[in-house]
Amino acid sequence: MEEHVYKIVRLVGSSQTGVEDAIQNAITKASASIRNIRWFEVVETRGHVEDNQVMHYQVTLNVGFTID
Repeated sequence: MEEHVYKIVRLVGSSQTGVEDAIQNAITKASASIRNIRWFEVVETRGHVEDNQVMHYQVTLNVGFTID
């Protein structure tokens, strides 16, 4: 098995439709400038409420990627 060293960054993704979309939005955007993303960990989930309606979901992630 190959050994890896990972760097971890913290991201916050958001979505109007749900938690999974918020996660995917964060990973998709980060992958435009970060190579070798390997895993993520959800650290916090929260949302924005207006007029008693959930308007946005926000998810804080630790994202790990391998160093070249």
